[in-house]
Amino acid sequence: MPVSLVKESDVDVLVIGAGPAGLMCANGLAKAGVNVRIIDKRPDKVAAGQADGIQPRTIEVLQSYGLAQRLLREACQMHMAAFYNPSDDGGIVRTSRAPDVTAPTARYPFAVTLHQGAIESIFLDSMKSAGLVVDRPIAPTSLELSKDEKVLKDPTAHAVRVVLKRLDAAEGQVDTEIVHAKFVVGADGAHSWVRRSLDIAMEGAQTDFVWGVVDMIPETNFPDIRVRCAIHSNNGSCMIIPREGDMVRLYIQLSDADALDPSTGRVDRNKMGPEKLIDVARKSFYPYTIETPHSFDWWTIYQIGQRVAAKFSVSERVFIAGDACHTHSPKAGQGMNASMNDTHNLIWKITQVLRGSADISLLKTYEFERRKYAQDLIDFDREYSALYSTKPQTEQNKDGVSHEKFLQIFQTFGAFTSGISIHYAESAIVDAKHQSVAKNLIIGKRILPQILVRAADARPYELQDLLPADMRFKILIFAGDTTQVAQRIKVEKLAQEMGRPESFLKKYTPGEEWNKVFDILAISSGKKEHVNYTELPKLFRSHWSKVFVDDVDITGTQGGQAYEYFGIEPVGAVVIVRPDGYVGFVSSFECVRDIDGYFASFMKSL
Repeated sequence: MPVSLVKESDVDVLVIGAGPAGLMCANGLAKAGVNVRIIDKRPDKVAAGQADGIQPRTIEVLQSYGLAQRLLREACQMHMAAFYNPSDDGGIVRTSRAPDVTAPTARYPFAVTLHQGAIESIFLDSMKSAGLVVDRPIAPTSLELSKDEKVLKDPTAHAVRVVLKRLDAAEGQVDTEIVHAKFVVGADGAHSWVRRSLDIAMEGAQTDFVWGVVDMIPETNFPDIRVRCAIHSNNGSCMIIPREGDMVRLYIQLSDADALDPSTGRVDRNKMGPEKLIDVARKSFYPYTIETPHSFDWWTIYQIGQRVAAKFSVSERVFIAGDACHTHSPKAGQGMNASMNDTHNLIWKITQVLRGSADISLLKTYEFERRKYAQDLIDFDREYSALYSTKPQTEQNKDGVSHEKFLQIFQTFGAFTSGISIHYAESAIVDAKHQSVAKNLIIGKRILPQILVRAADARPYELQDLLPADMRFKILIFAGDTTQVAQRIKVEKLAQEMGRPESFLKKYTPGEEWNKVFDILAISSGKKEHVNYTELPKLFRSHWSKVFVDDVDITGTQGGQAYEYFGIEPVGAVVIVRPDGYVGFVSSFECVRDIDGYFASFMKSL
């Protein structure tokens, strides 16, 4: 009898697609100890080009996984933007310069650029340290989801059956595999096989705007070649993105005649090459010159489309993320950022469910939070990309876009494009009942950056660095002035409340090991010279490194006024930060039992 060339395997999470969204997902799950496998049909990672912009919030997220320092070391930082408009002599003239990022609370007040392949390498190296590599070249050929409701509601059940085909199998080798997965994440791009297999519609439309992109090392007398530029000329629009090393990316507006096949109305790459793209750009750059003495690193042309998937998951067992569920123009540098933040949102939820700490219903919040964001992104992108593609206002074209309007929208949407303003709506994991207790720590938004001083040794720390993406909920005890006896008594009472056998700390944790699910940090409002970390209750100082003071460091140059900045009164507060760095709940000392109710809405007793 012939030998069957099929094998079978089990896995907790199968990630399909090893672009930024898939790699973010696989890396985070692997670091959390989840049994994860990631496959990709490409024989190797991206070598050049593709997405390249990382926004301030995404840098914060990467920092929470310990990956930001390498990114910042290798990438180009963009601190300033310049704006050019038509001049009286038929060329262009600089109208203004402005900060590239307009997000006052950004920890990193700049965006960075680095080609997608280098960004993928950061994840690949991190995954390798956790014993995970991308399995390639492998393509899925079928996906079958259990129809048994009992199976679907049991997170320990392998509810998804995926058939994989190894594309480079030699004759006689096993080339087909059946994978039984508990969960599947489809991060396989705009033409997602996972999305099409699940018959999920993409809702939206294609625009008439066609643009070209080229990465190169230019030779030019243009003075703003190393800052982000928006150029509006009578010959069309152009956008400059400085890149790592001496590289520059140009986005170049094209006419239908330049790029479309007249018989189909679709983009025809045969009509345009990188040399022709530069020829078009030269008209927009006049009177400045731009030459290309070096080879082109990468180029493409595309037609702007804005679409969002009708749903982001099926039965909370198969999820789609990144370009698989939203597509838009690259003008505001959102694509890779939105994609990685999709799976950042999903990682901790899948991990908690797999560990048995959270009910499977928690996974419903992935679509609830990320689809709303994607729709907001599409609405923003529709207006933003139209601005870039609309002719400038001149004496001859009174209806064109004025510099003042362009700059106003550029700055108004700064918080959105930076990712800083993401605000998740109320749900089981976003409860704003006691928002007034911490007025400026907006529930549903990310924890604000702030320097604190460690009580034991006066070393300054960035609060965000104390809240790594380690899948634990962070419990921030703003303890008030613990040098005062009356306040210490209140803090001791709070510790007794939180230490009750029926409190959330004990109810949702294995045995006595509450610190596997929760991490408690205490922040005193007393002065560093007087606060003794040993005077706080043991529950709030599981280790000497867990107590901080809201004070300036010994140089007097950083830290201090955190209570005021966060809108917390001296009487204190408790702040719950989700594993993804977003504020989920706040409470006064008196209402601390409401925290039990918050966790009861999605956690499971162990």
